[in-house]
Amino acid sequence: MPCGVSFNTPQGKGEGEEWGGEILLFTKPPIFTSLELLNPAPRRAGLTPDEMNCQILKANRRGIEKAAQWILRGKVVAFPTETFYGLGVDVLDAEALQQIFRIKQREEDKPLLLLVADRTWLPGLVKNIPPRADPLMEKFWPGPLTLVFEASPHLSPLLTANTGKIGLRISSHPVAQALVRVVGRAITATSANVSGQPSASEAREVFQSLGKRIGVILDGGKTAGGLGSTVVDVSGVSPKIIRQGVIPQAELAPFLTK
Repeated sequence: MPCGVSFNTPQGKGEGEEWGGEILLFTKPPIFTSLELLNPAPRRAGLTPDEMNCQILKANRRGIEKAAQWILRGKVVAFPTETFYGLGVDVLDAEALQQIFRIKQREEDKPLLLLVADRTWLPGLVKNIPPRADPLMEKFWPGPLTLVFEASPHLSPLLTANTGKIGLRISSHPVAQALVRVVGRAITATSANVSGQPSASEAREVFQSLGKRIGVILDGGKTAGGLGSTVVDVSGVSPKIIRQGVIPQAELAPFLTK
């Protein structure tokens, strides 16, 4: 899918990684408290004329609202999180989910991480919320901790990879938070790169990796990079780390007992 034609870039700081029934829709107002300061003025950031053919949106109120509209129309949007840039689509749109796998050249046997705006969004996405998950959510959300739950049976197998599980988190990046709220339901946040290549921490890197395969890049500047989110499975008897990440094992240790 070719990119658009307009261009506008900001700066900021800020995941994306791999690892519905009735998925409830929410219309809570977006949070923009820090966005206006995050991106006070558009910048070219040294992008070339070829890159300017892609629709790169400034991560302010207008840009986020436009990116949300793209997602709700079945398009793929790259956006910043607290670690890397991710690819967001509507979790209810099967064709958009398939686009993710085509764009990333990714096998469909790998599940997709979802972002939610707050814990009240979980019931439509997970089968249950075990008590052992509560302390982890209380301590580490919003933040780079992905929790793996038993998935709602109504979720697309493209999200769960037929594992019966789904990974969710609340991003602590203000742009990602606002985007999810404006969309009004969960979105994907798999890393904005071709599978097997390094994750992108800048809009330029997203363009270099994915080129004109995506319609919009929501440019929030350089993200933190480093490691992706830590992934903890809370669907079993006791929480279990299944991927090391930003949050170290030592910090999680008190929460991993039965």
